[in-house]
Amino acid sequence: MERVEPQLSSPLGRITISTGAIVQIVSQTAARCYGVVGIGGGARARVGRLLPGGRTHGITVSGDGDSVSLDLQVVVEHGLNLAEVAATIRSQVQYEVERLTGLRVAAVDVHIQDVRQSA
Repeated sequence: MERVEPQLSSPLGRITISTGAIVQIVSQTAARCYGVVGIGGGARARVGRLLPGGRTHGITVSGDGDSVSLDLQVVVEHGLNLAEVAATIRSQVQYEVERLTGLRVAAVDVHIQDVRQSA
Protein backbone atom coordinates (compact mmCIF):
# COMPACT_ATOMS: atom_id res chain seq x y z
CA MET A 1 0.00 0.00 0.00
CA GLU A 2 1.43 3.36 -1.04
CA ARG A 3 1.47 6.10 1.58
CA VAL A 4 0.24 9.52 0.51
CA GLU A 5 2.12 12.56 1.80
CA PRO A 6 0.04 15.60 2.82
CA GLN A 7 -0.29 18.13 -0.02
CA LEU A 8 -1.42 21.69 -0.63
CA SER A 9 -2.67 22.60 -4.11
CA SER A 10 -2.87 25.94 -5.87
CA PRO A 11 -3.37 27.03 -9.48
CA LEU A 12 0.42 27.13 -9.84
CA GLY A 13 1.07 23.59 -8.60
CA ARG A 14 1.34 21.32 -5.57
CA ILE A 15 3.36 21.46 -2.38
CA THR A 16 4.09 18.11 -0.75
CA ILE A 17 5.17 18.16 2.89
CA SER A 18 7.00 15.08 4.12
CA THR A 19 5.80 13.33 7.23
CA GLY A 20 9.36 13.64 8.52
CA ALA A 21 9.08 17.42 8.47
CA ILE A 22 5.76 17.26 10.31
CA VAL A 23 7.22 14.85 12.89
CA GLN A 24 10.03 17.33 13.56
CA ILE A 25 7.54 20.17 14.10
CA VAL A 26 5.43 18.01 16.42
CA SER A 27 8.38 16.70 18.43
CA GLN A 28 10.01 20.11 18.91
CA THR A 29 6.71 21.76 19.83
CA ALA A 30 5.69 19.05 22.29
CA ALA A 31 9.14 19.03 23.90
CA ARG A 32 8.78 22.77 24.63
CA CYS A 33 5.42 22.34 26.39
CA TYR A 34 5.42 22.76 30.17
CA GLY A 35 5.47 19.43 31.98
CA VAL A 36 6.75 17.28 29.10
CA VAL A 37 9.92 15.39 30.06
CA GLY A 38 10.01 13.01 27.08
CA ILE A 39 8.34 11.80 23.92
CA GLY A 40 7.54 8.13 23.49
CA GLY A 41 7.09 5.55 26.18
CA GLY A 42 10.39 3.74 26.32
CA ALA A 43 12.90 3.81 29.13
CA ARG A 44 14.82 6.54 27.31
CA ALA A 45 11.91 8.64 26.08
CA ARG A 46 13.41 11.24 23.79
CA VAL A 47 12.72 12.25 20.21
CA GLY A 48 13.68 9.18 18.20
CA ARG A 49 14.81 8.56 14.68
CA LEU A 50 12.29 8.53 11.86
CA LEU A 51 10.80 5.12 11.14
CA PRO A 52 8.96 3.98 7.99
CA GLY A 53 5.32 5.02 7.71
CA GLY A 54 5.66 8.56 9.01
CA ARG A 55 6.41 7.40 12.52
CA THR A 56 9.12 8.16 14.99
CA HIS A 57 9.25 6.74 18.49
CA GLY A 58 6.10 8.19 20.01
CA ILE A 59 4.75 10.22 17.04
CA THR A 60 2.52 9.08 14.18
CA VAL A 61 1.37 11.27 11.30
CA SER A 62 -1.42 10.24 8.95
CA GLY A 63 -2.47 12.43 6.06
CA ASP A 64 -5.67 12.82 4.10
CA GLY A 65 -5.17 15.31 1.29
CA ASP A 66 -4.71 18.74 2.84
CA SER A 67 -5.24 17.64 6.45
CA VAL A 68 -3.28 15.55 8.94
CA SER A 69 -4.05 13.57 12.07
CA LEU A 70 -1.38 13.36 14.73
CA ASP A 71 -0.86 10.81 17.47
CA LEU A 72 1.83 11.29 20.08
CA GLN A 73 2.98 9.56 23.24
CA VAL A 74 4.53 11.68 25.96
CA VAL A 75 6.10 11.36 29.37
CA VAL A 76 4.91 14.01 31.83
CA GLU A 77 6.47 15.41 34.98
CA HIS A 78 5.07 13.93 38.21
CA GLY A 79 2.73 16.14 40.22
CA LEU A 80 1.17 18.06 37.34
CA ASN A 81 -2.45 17.97 36.19
CA LEU A 82 -2.26 15.47 33.33
CA ALA A 83 -5.40 16.73 31.58
CA GLU A 84 -4.05 20.30 31.51
CA VAL A 85 -0.66 19.21 30.19
CA ALA A 86 -2.33 17.12 27.46
CA ALA A 87 -4.65 20.01 26.50
CA THR A 88 -1.67 22.37 26.23
CA ILE A 89 0.23 19.89 24.06
CA ARG A 90 -2.79 19.40 21.80
CA SER A 91 -3.34 23.14 21.40
CA GLN A 92 0.31 24.05 20.80
CA VAL A 93 0.95 21.19 18.36
CA GLN A 94 -2.17 22.01 16.33
CA TYR A 95 -1.29 25.70 16.19
CA GLU A 96 2.35 25.18 15.15
CA VAL A 97 1.66 22.51 12.51
CA GLU A 98 -1.07 24.65 10.93
CA ARG A 99 1.05 27.82 11.12
CA LEU A 100 4.21 26.29 9.69
CA THR A 101 2.74 23.97 7.05
CA GLY A 102 -0.61 25.46 6.02
CA LEU A 103 -2.18 22.03 6.50
CA ARG A 104 -5.36 21.61 8.51
CA VAL A 105 -4.93 19.49 11.63
CA ALA A 106 -7.95 17.18 11.89
CA ALA A 107 -6.95 15.61 15.22
CA VAL A 108 -4.20 15.58 17.82
CA ASP A 109 -4.39 12.55 20.10
CA VAL A 110 -2.11 12.75 23.15
CA HIS A 111 -1.31 9.56 25.07
CA ILE A 112 0.44 9.95 28.41
CA GLN A 113 2.69 6.90 28.54
CA ASP A 114 4.47 7.56 31.81
CA VAL A 115 4.85 10.04 34.69
CA ARG A 116 8.34 10.80 36.04
CA GLN A 117 10.15 13.08 38.42
CA SER A 118 11.99 15.73 36.42
CA ALA A 119 15.77 15.51 36.54
